[in-house]
Amino acid sequence: MFSVYALYSKAFNKIYIGFSSDVEKRLASHNDERNTGWTSKYQPWKLVYTEACQTKTEALARERQLKSSRGRDFIRRLLAD
Repeated sequence: MFSVYALYSKAFNKIYIGFSSDVEKRLASHNDERNTGWTSKYQPWKLVYTEACQTKTEALARERQLKSSRGRDFIRRLLAD
């Protein structure tokens, strides 16, 4: 089972969308000080949305949807509530 997730950096008002088979472990890696990727610049990250998917293919498709402008608007509306 895979999950699509959205992270939010309040300090930088940034959203990151990804997928993983272990969201908690992935969140920890995004917030790890040894992280040298794109997400390292915007730490700390908070998990704001998860959605379970049955297959990796389904998770990738949903990730693409959430990365679209409509998908990001959906996440922004969640943050506003």
